[in-house]
This record gives sequence, structure tokens and C-alpha cells, in this order.
Amino acid sequence: MKKTIQKYYPLIPVFAAYLIMFLIGFTVPGMWQMVALLAFYCALGQSWNIFMGMTGYVDFGYVTFIALGTYGMALGISYFYQVEGLGIGIIFIGIFLALFLASLSALLEAAIALRLRGAYFAIACIGINEGLRYFIEGTKIWGGSEGIIFSGALTQAVGREVANQLTTFWADFAVFIVAALAAFLNVHYMRSKIGYALTAVREDEDAARVMGINTTKYKTIAFLTSGLLGGLVGAMAWGLKLTHVFPGDVFVIHYTVECIVVVLLGGAGTLLGPVVGGLLYGLSKYWLAVILPGFQLLIFAPIIIAVIVAFPGGIIGLVKQRMKGTSLERYIV
Repeated sequence: MKKTIQKYYPLIPVFAAYLIMFLIGFTVPGMWQMVALLAFYCALGQSWNIFMGMTGYVDFGYVTFIALGTYGMALGISYFYQVEGLGIGIIFIGIFLALFLASLSALLEAAIALRLRGAYFAIACIGINEGLRYFIEGTKIWGGSEGIIFSGALTQAVGREVANQLTTFWADFAVFIVAALAAFLNVHYMRSKIGYALTAVREDEDAARVMGINTTKYKTIAFLTSGLLGGLVGAMAWGLKLTHVFPGDVFVIHYTVECIVVVLLGGAGTLLGPVVGGLLYGLSKYWLAVILPGFQLLIFAPIIIAVIVAFPGGIIGLVKQRMKGTSLERYIV
């Protein structure tokens, strides 16, 4: 029992960081939007890290899951808002559809792309993302290129006051919940049979297969988990918060690049890394948007190169080395 509890010690600094962020946003006037942005990048980094950090596979089409999560929330609200008696229940229908679409996409992508490796896997994921976007626009399903605007449907279903609360506070609060859930699943996988199998895949997949590890099974588990979490982030941070979705906005690969920056900056395959990377990138983007709008990725490109060259394990990788043998080691993963 004690050992079971000890393996979750690394969650303490992560949850502490989330709690401090929430309290700052909730109590300090004018800080909520910035804190919401930080929570978004932390949740995104934690979700993407489950697959990339443990397997070493870089999914350049990860934004597909976020986009489908957004569409799931949009479809749930726009199709069921007229059903009497549902009220706020349409939000849970939207969450269910977001998870369903994200899981369906993850399983289909796993069947196709996970048979490939390296650049071939990355290209296949990009192709699936772009193909799905143009399929929606070309066939004009789900509104096609015109998208879905459902702010009016949400207001009609739950009332103006509740709708405002959902889009301004509860959507952001839900992102904190997703970030915490992603952190829990990260450390749970790391300290379980799944994590050991995925580590073997990352180090040498052929050797892992020879040793009897069902690599396809464990890669699919990580891929599906990461996709579901991405769908939840999209449903809350984009769908419920913005109350509209357009394929040209949600299928942009730019967001996957941001995932890569966040995770590599903090430390791929670590628990605290996506939090540190999310905070650094989110704060920089927030302030650079005022000083040098649109240049945050250009500025971060040489920084990421410097980080990879100086300490490939990211910031937390360096901290782990410094903390080795100390009483704080158990909290830094």
C-alpha cells in the first residue's frame, strides 16, 4: 500500500502548480485569461506527452483529436439544444461525442499509421489530418467550410446567464481537470507495465518485439489515451469556450508544433516537463502577443535548438540529474 502511494508522489508538485495557477486566476483581477491560457498549454503538453514522451513517435497530426473534440461539443449542443428537459445535459452529450469522435479517429489512425515509423509515421499523421479537414469542407458535412456556430443554441438550451458562466469560467476550469487527469495517467503509465513496455518501444522497438512485448497493443493504448485527452481539451478549451468551430481554424498543424515546443522545452517523457514547458511557452506567448505578435514560434525555434543541444532531456531532465540522490528525487519525474 505504501509503495502504491509513493509512486504518485511526483503528482504533488504538478497539482501544486495547477492549484497556485487557479488561485492566482481566481483571486487576482485581470489574471484569469492568462491563467486559462497557461492551463491550456499544460493540458495540451501532458496529453501529447503520453504518446510521444513514452514511445518517441512524433504525431504531427495530433491537432486532429483536438479538432474532433471541438466538433463533438458543437454537434452535441447544436443538435440537441431543442430537446426539452436536457438543459445543461447537452454539455455531457457534447463531451460524449467528443470522446467518441476522438477515439474513432485514434483507432483508425492506429490501424494505419502505427504500422509505420519515423518520418513515415509523421507524414501519415499529417496526411490524415489534412485529408479529414478537406473531406469536411468538400462534402460539406458538419457545416463544411462554413463551420458551426452554436452560441445561440447554447443560450436557448441553458439560458443566457448559465451560458455565460459555462463559456467564461467552467470551460477553463474543465481544462484544469483535464490537465490533472492527464498528469495522473502519465504517472500511472510510467509506473506500470504499460510504461515499461512503452519505454522498451522507445529504446528499441525491434528488440522489444523479440522479447515478447506486444508493441502494437501498447502503442495503441498510449495513442488512444492521448487522443481522448486531446479531444477533451478541444471540447472544453475550443468548443465550449468559443461556441463555434471552423475547419480552417481547428485543423491547423500550428497547434501540434506548439505541443512539440512545450514538451521538448520541459522534457519529453517526464511528468513535470509539460507543466514547466507549458508555463514558459504560455507566458512568453501571452506577453509576446503584445510586444511582437505572431513571432513567438520564431523566437522559440533557436531556444528549442539550444535546449536540445545543451540538455536533451529538457529543463526537467536537467533538474532530475541535479536532484539525484537527494530527498527531492522522488518528486521529480
